[in-house]
Amino acid sequence: MSSLALGFQEIEKTQLLLVGGKGLNLGELSKIQGIQVPEGFCITTVGYQKAIEQNETFHALLAQLTMLKVEDRDQIGEISRKIRQILMEVEIPSDVACAIADHLSQFGEEHAYAVRSSATAEDLPYASFAGQQDTYLNIIGKESILQHISKCWASLFTDRAIIYRMQNGFDHSQVSLSVIIQRMVFPQASGILFTADPITSNRKLLSIDASFGLGEALVSGLVSADCYKVQEDKIVDKMIATKKLAIYGRKEGGTETVPIDPEQQKTQTLTEQQILQLACIGRQIEAHFGCPQDIEWCLVDDTFYIVQSRPITTLFPIPEADETQENHVYVSVGHQQMMTDSIKPLGLSFFLLTTPAPMRKAGGRLFVDVTPQLASPVSRNNLLNAMGQHDPLMKDALMNTLKRGDFIVSLPDDKKAPSPSRGNTEMLAQIENNPSIVSDLIKRSQTSIEELKQNIQTKSGSDLFDFILEDMKELKKILFDPQSSAVFMAAINASTWINEKMNDWLGEKNAADTLSQSVPNNITSEMGLALLDVADVIRPYPEVIDYLQHVKDDNFLDELVKFDGGQEARNAFNAFLNKYGMRCAGEIDMTRSRWSEKPTTLVPLILGNIKSFEPNASHRKFEQGRRVALEKEKELLDRLKQLPDGEQKANETKRMISIIRNFIGYREYPKYGMINRYFVYKQALLKEAEKLVQEGVIHEKEDIFYLTFEELLDVGRTNKLDYQIISKRAYEYKLYEKLTPPRVITSDGETLSGKYKRENLPAEALVGLPVSSGVIEGRARVILNMEDADLEDGDILVTTFTDPSWTPLFVSIKGLVTEVGGLMTHGAVIAREYGLPAVVGVENATKIIKDGQQIRVSGTEGYIEIL
Repeated sequence: MSSLALGFQEIEKTQLLLVGGKGLNLGELSKIQGIQVPEGFCITTVGYQKAIEQNETFHALLAQLTMLKVEDRDQIGEISRKIRQILMEVEIPSDVACAIADHLSQFGEEHAYAVRSSATAEDLPYASFAGQQDTYLNIIGKESILQHISKCWASLFTDRAIIYRMQNGFDHSQVSLSVIIQRMVFPQASGILFTADPITSNRKLLSIDASFGLGEALVSGLVSADCYKVQEDKIVDKMIATKKLAIYGRKEGGTETVPIDPEQQKTQTLTEQQILQLACIGRQIEAHFGCPQDIEWCLVDDTFYIVQSRPITTLFPIPEADETQENHVYVSVGHQQMMTDSIKPLGLSFFLLTTPAPMRKAGGRLFVDVTPQLASPVSRNNLLNAMGQHDPLMKDALMNTLKRGDFIVSLPDDKKAPSPSRGNTEMLAQIENNPSIVSDLIKRSQTSIEELKQNIQTKSGSDLFDFILEDMKELKKILFDPQSSAVFMAAINASTWINEKMNDWLGEKNAADTLSQSVPNNITSEMGLALLDVADVIRPYPEVIDYLQHVKDDNFLDELVKFDGGQEARNAFNAFLNKYGMRCAGEIDMTRSRWSEKPTTLVPLILGNIKSFEPNASHRKFEQGRRVALEKEKELLDRLKQLPDGEQKANETKRMISIIRNFIGYREYPKYGMINRYFVYKQALLKEAEKLVQEGVIHEKEDIFYLTFEELLDVGRTNKLDYQIISKRAYEYKLYEKLTPPRVITSDGETLSGKYKRENLPAEALVGLPVSSGVIEGRARVILNMEDADLEDGDILVTTFTDPSWTPLFVSIKGLVTEVGGLMTHGAVIAREYGLPAVVGVENATKIIKDGQQIRVSGTEGYIEIL
């Protein structure tokens, strides 16, 4: 068997590097019992390598290409054109040409063939590279086939293929091309079959696109196709398109585009029986490959031929469940925690150790299995109410699942909703009558963290791991302390009460937003103001400012002392880092770089504060917010006193306002305490990791981020690790980073999203959830990474999500728009406290709103207009 050309039947599963992704899949397809694949063979990558191995100009150009970045479009275009020219003119080695002639004589040289590229980085489980290399149809005669092989080789270096490889981290010199020579079939109809619905990701819903003639018309976007959906052997949906054109093969070779007879344009491409037969073939292929497939098919004289199958790479993985067969519904933790990015394994395992909820992992994210809660009518209402607070789009998605009736089996409604227990009422009374409760809770948490910092220093090896596991119990005790929860729940309930009653009694919308401005004890909003104070210290020293404008290295604080005012600046920086240095964007992932580890993150924010604000801005901002809140309180109470039962209404309202102002600030503290502890654990674990590096167990200390805590514990005890685990996890993490997690996903893999239902909004408005009142117009700054923030006073921040680390930006902006969030998430709480109009949960806001556009944000009604 020659290694220069292989028939489909000869291809082994392990020969990806010889025949590329497409060739490998065709080899597999042709071995499945009962599946028809047009016969053919692959010219292996050995042929391509032989053709280029002696070509010095080619290798010199390739070396130049590896030095370039995606941004260097002009140079990429110039070099790629030269490489393609070389490959078009290169002589096909004689032994390769002989192998081709030999295979053609077996299949019949007089027939027409499709000549198709198959790159070694193509049709892979994690990167489709779809449409990156070229295909030529209806090629007749050996000479013409040889010519088109050169064209396929050249297509490895189109601008788009080069840029796609750069974006996906593939080395150009490591990618090779095999060429598929496959007997042409001339179909009446062809198309694409997805064994999971590409729109909803539902693995049980199969989707077929079909049009007349060759599939090229469909793939190239020349025609609309019929679309049929099949579920459990039933056609559940059909959309018949108007098909005006078709591509057919010509007798003398090549293809032509032909108009379709007007009578036939609206006819259904496939019969009902053919649709079900094709669906059955799709399920058989999917079962063989073990994952959802994107399949190209042709219909010739009532026989379906399969010409390609590849994994669908865009589906979000289904959360791993226990072995039960019934349906499950999972909700995204990331959408509630304001962190929808993927998390490394160590970060995931720490979060799992922190929470008692029934969590499942998928795609580097966490999901809560809410199936049991949805099954019970009592807990279902509680869950939906909580989701309404967190993220109304999640609530709506869950409602849509429930509307299906039979997806979740409902338990009998034998319990009435529990009435608020006397214990809860007593606890609320205790809290209200204890003005020092918040400072007591904060003190308890701080004392506990100081003890942890002291005690952990003496621990190492197995002792350290055991100590952390033991201390996690203390973390959970503090996080889920009933008294702690009761404090901020009292404030949340008081806010809801104020909003409802002021609307009913006075026609005043969202009154609690204004009343929540500049409350005491909010660790997160205080952080934003504290960074203004750091700017105040640095502002008088031009040398320090100039130095900071050019810092790149995270050790810049050591150099500061050389400048006039440098010692003061360094002290101010360090004081801020001592209190807030454990924070960062995406902080629930303990593996992320903290501000203490990467203080350069803060430099642009401080320089922005120096530029945009006068001295003592933090005090003025806080006092202004407090004044606005107190004036609003006085105004509401005065208006209430004019009403029937006015005194009683005013007294009740005053009590609720007092609960909000005393307790809502504490809402941010438990998470701050948790992140504090995470950072202490992380620093101790990185010290252990340094020992593992010295002993050669791992290559660099950050490798531990790709292990779960349990695995790390095992490695720490045994000093043994199969390093492939690290490589594999690092690789998976890269793939997961590209995925967008759904708010809600079912065990069928269906991703569900809800909709806002509101009337009387401006026609083109983007709709979201109003979380902080007011209307503002200004320049949109679309910022995806906090480090890229370049804000001016009056800008409106548009981003995917904000967690506490984004708070320092809030002092510079006039409004906020996010894609994720709810009424009580961090961004919403801080926006209200700073008095910023804010709308959250605006789907695709960062894609629809362009950086620099003028927009109007209504935080009262919950919409954005692009002006």
